[in-house]
Amino acid sequence: MTPDILLLAGSAATIAFVHTLLGPDHYLPFVAMAKARGWSLGKTIRITLWCGLGHLLGSVALGLIGILLGSGLSQIVAVESVRGEAAAWLLCGLGLAYMAWGLRRAWRNRPHTHWHQHGSVTHHHEHGHAGTHAHVHDQKQAGALTPWVVFIIFVLGPCEPLIPLLMYPAATHSMPGVIAVTTVFGTVTVVTMLAAVALMFTSLRKLRFDGLAQYGHALAGFTLFACGAGMAFLGL
Repeated sequence: MTPDILLLAGSAATIAFVHTLLGPDHYLPFVAMAKARGWSLGKTIRITLWCGLGHLLGSVALGLIGILLGSGLSQIVAVESVRGEAAAWLLCGLGLAYMAWGLRRAWRNRPHTHWHQHGSVTHHHEHGHAGTHAHVHDQKQAGALTPWVVFIIFVLGPCEPLIPLLMYPAATHSMPGVIAVTTVFGTVTVVTMLAAVALMFTSLRKLRFDGLAQYGHALAGFTLFACGAGMAFLGL
């Protein structure tokens, strides 16, 4: 590698690390859904990995097409901006829909009192349908659908710094330089996502939220919405 490509590769690693940590949408949705749906760490890591790869490949493909076709940087950045806005609003929409479903499920599964009479003796007990007892099919359908929707949103969502700060400058030197810089950026991004998710997952697993357990899905939906809103309004 030339010194310029080495410098770009080092910059790619730093930018990827900082960009990923400063963007909570890279890890919070997976932790929130894992907590709500009772995923194992292995399943959470797998879903995060696939979404991270999809997130990268969308921008890499667009950047390579722009470079090979000789498109101006401003054109590609404009396309990335549109993709970013679409991903942000889709994440907001998914979050609101999931939150509404979670609230409805929490309301239907809320504890309620049953009265029983045995001769002259009357007693009551509280009863709930939380967990696997009620609405199992609805929960399985939502559980199977949500990760795929998040994956599609991540494919649409751009890696904002990749094309203008790394790929196009590397293209002025060589195509192998573009590949090297892109590989460094992608590797650091995915590894940082996985590390952040694993750390938060293991930390939250030690905490108990008994009073909020029935609202886990609603809270996960709110987290998705908040991440989407942060992307749309704060540029996170």
